[in-house]
Amino acid sequence: MTRRSRLPLGALVLVVNAVQWVVAEAITAAAWTDPPYSYVTNYISDLGVSDCGTQFQGRVLCSPDHTLMNVSFIAEGVLFALGIVLLARLVEGRVRRVVIALALAHAVGLVLVGLFHGSANGPQAGLALHVGGAAVGIICANTLVIMAGSLRGLGASKAYRVFSVTVGVLGLVSEALTGVSASTAGAFERGGVYSWLLWSTVTGVLLLVRDRRATRRDVLENVSA
Repeated sequence: MTRRSRLPLGALVLVVNAVQWVVAEAITAAAWTDPPYSYVTNYISDLGVSDCGTQFQGRVLCSPDHTLMNVSFIAEGVLFALGIVLLARLVEGRVRRVVIALALAHAVGLVLVGLFHGSANGPQAGLALHVGGAAVGIICANTLVIMAGSLRGLGASKAYRVFSVTVGVLGLVSEALTGVSASTAGAFERGGVYSWLLWSTVTGVLLLVRDRRATRRDVLENVSA
């Protein structure tokens, strides 16, 4: 695989990853009817809990399609890391190593989230791995988003750089506010997750458009030559 071919592939992986998460979450949430699932109150992790009817932190948990959400968690970690690693050629040296390390740490974190559900009705070690994995995954992904806007060497437009930094910072701030109120915990947690999913979509689409334009330009130059 050539360096140039890695860019559109990495971009496509980021877009597919964001879409699969949103779709899996919507399907899983729709299957949760008793009591109705709330995007504002319920944590995303609640969708992956395998026990139905248990109470955790004042919430009654019952996610019939929990397997789908847990598979999506694991897929997200793997796909996001793959997309970032494929795009890492845009940076050099120590920065590239940091980018790859953050991507791999994110992958490990999300795999742990998918393997160990966030419920007290189970081994405490499993809950600790779930919470720790979620924290690592969220922090690493948003840090990568901020880095994408901070590295001027990427040659990205000012608008894109401002977008990336803003989205990443807001993601971290939103996640930090998750524990402020139980009634809005789900909304703030989503702010910390949807930030990198939004960034993935925007970045992927922009790179795919840029690659298509470059390919078209090359074809026209070859024809004119």
